[in-house]
Amino acid sequence: MRGAVVAAPPAGDTEPIPIPGPRGPATPGTRQRTWTDRAPHLLALALFAAYTALSVLRYRRMETRSWDLGIFEQAIRGYAHLQAPVADLKGPGTNILGDHFSPVTALLAPAYRLFPTPVTLLVTQAALFALAAIPVTRAATRLLGRASGLAIGVAYGLSWGIQQATDFDFHEICFAVPLIAFSLEALLAHRWRAALLWAAPLVLVKEDLGITLTAIALVVAWRARRARSHAALYALGVAVLGAAATLLTLTAVIPAFNTTGGYDYWTKVNDGPSPFAGAETKLRTLAWLLLPTTGLLAVRSPLLLAAAPTLGWRFLSGDDHYWSTDWHYSAVLMPVLFLALADAVDVSRRSPRPWLRTYADRLPACAAAAALALTTSLPLASLTEAATYRKSPRVVAAENLLARIPDGATVEANVGPISRLTGRCRVMWLGDTRGVTPDWIALNNSSGWVRDAHSYARQLHPDARYRVAGEAGGYLLLERRT
Repeated sequence: MRGAVVAAPPAGDTEPIPIPGPRGPATPGTRQRTWTDRAPHLLALALFAAYTALSVLRYRRMETRSWDLGIFEQAIRGYAHLQAPVADLKGPGTNILGDHFSPVTALLAPAYRLFPTPVTLLVTQAALFALAAIPVTRAATRLLGRASGLAIGVAYGLSWGIQQATDFDFHEICFAVPLIAFSLEALLAHRWRAALLWAAPLVLVKEDLGITLTAIALVVAWRARRARSHAALYALGVAVLGAAATLLTLTAVIPAFNTTGGYDYWTKVNDGPSPFAGAETKLRTLAWLLLPTTGLLAVRSPLLLAAAPTLGWRFLSGDDHYWSTDWHYSAVLMPVLFLALADAVDVSRRSPRPWLRTYADRLPACAAAAALALTTSLPLASLTEAATYRKSPRVVAAENLLARIPDGATVEANVGPISRLTGRCRVMWLGDTRGVTPDWIALNNSSGWVRDAHSYARQLHPDARYRVAGEAGGYLLLERRT
């Protein structure tokens, strides 16, 4: 080898970046790697710490917001013990693959077997969201230079979509976020095969993401259309396979695991209102997606096509939860938006229109500033509050009450107690035991909605008798009499 190879400088840099040879230090006269070269990894570490603190501290305070964390823990617990991924919270004996097709969660089984707690899921999700910051920052840096690249990485890390998802328990889509980010990074570097290979596992994350694979493959085909290789042809083949995988999953795979022999979520589209219903909410969501994140410039990039499938099923659905900026539904869109922004800025910097060049040049810093400003009203802001780090006496009392339930017991519960019990008990959703009479009923009764515990227990299970085993911290525990 003749020494170090000097890489072409990305737009915005003023000096070349040397790539050291395989042995020894860089040749004399070349610049040594500095902390700025490691910025993507340092940013990812900082984000991992922040995301982990946010989600784990919320779990510690018993502020779980839905049953989803419990559902995924039940499924992963099944995988960890080499059993079917049964989620009794969806109905006794329900195989989760008949609800959503997400076999990728089986990857968590070894870690969960070692650390059988919901915290394992939360930490893994934080790591996956943070991991995506590396390809986002790295790709933006290659196109725009260090300062602009780091700004886009920060904007991704503090984006409202990622913060909302981190604050909402655990979801399988956390696996999709880094896959999409690495895929689009490879696409922007004209590494067509890598882009397709990174996107291919999306079909194992969730049933709708096969169409996202199709969208990414179509972008690859478009970008590679003038390449001398057969990359464009291969990409078109992958696009077809992505669509076919989704069709097969929805019509055959999921129904095979579903007790009704169908796909339960068809009704959210077929039986829903007009696609124009909730137009105000949908337009507001689109504004949040495009304005504070990309200043509308991302619409100049074909990468934005990768966001179309997710937005499509969300806005066509009759479930209004899908339309807004809440929950976790926008997380998979964040790497798409910010890498589309990097691509659009790169193209716009070469525009013959001076105003567009100036706008594009300043937009990465503006996106980072907007994300930082919005964070003051988003979940990560809670890390600056002392109460976030305290476990209240009410929580301690509630935990001690739930500890009375023995391991292996059958429990009927609402949201509050679920994540404290699914790792050691068989937990079913309140009012959906489908003929199973539980040993215990555990309720978050902080609002006092259950006024007569015995009467409520008789409504649930007329042929059984329960006694009040205790009340503490706003929680109510009933034990079945033998």
